Amino acid sequence: MRVVSGEYGGRTLKTLEGKNTRPTGDKVRAAIFSMLGQYFEGGLVLDLYSGSGGLAIEAISRGCDRAIMVEKDRQAQQVIQTNIDMTKDNERFTLMKMASDKAISLLNEPFDLVFLDPPYAKEQIVKDIEKLEDRGLLSPDVTIVCETDKSVELPDTIATFSLIKQKTYGISKVSLYERN
Repeated sequence: MRVVSGEYGGRTLKTLEGKNTRPTGDKVRAAIFSMLGQYFEGGLVLDLYSGSGGLAIEAISRGCDRAIMVEKDRQAQQVIQTNIDMTKDNERFTLMKMASDKAISLLNEPFDLVFLDPPYAKEQIVKDIEKLEDRGLLSPDVTIVCETDKSVELPDTIATFSLIKQKTYGISKVSLYERN
């Protein structure tokens, strides 16, 4: 896998072997950022189930200011740290080595872009969005990107958010939510 575009474009990303994480492939990552508008003018990113860290690194590469990456799996944490080190911009990334629920309870600033790719998608995505909203962790203009298996059906509305785009790429489905 590689960073698709931006400041780190073309640099290689390490991935975790095995079935504990599902790294977002280059083509799906490129499609996600095409759906989002390609490049950003700043903003804070949350990647709540970071896996390899590829989505957050891609967002920073394309103009976001900082990213918080959450991952509970120790092997994945090592991969994420290696990928952060590859950027040579370590100060732009924070790796929280813990479960998503604990991380949400510790976060204290609003995010402009949120990536959710949990292992058990539908129920967890709804819970995560509701918790983030209840804690005031979502900016007024936030975009929430959910990546699931193509068979998962997410609701049209979650909390104060509506599904604005949804596309299927191979076995993956990408759903974008914004405020109503």
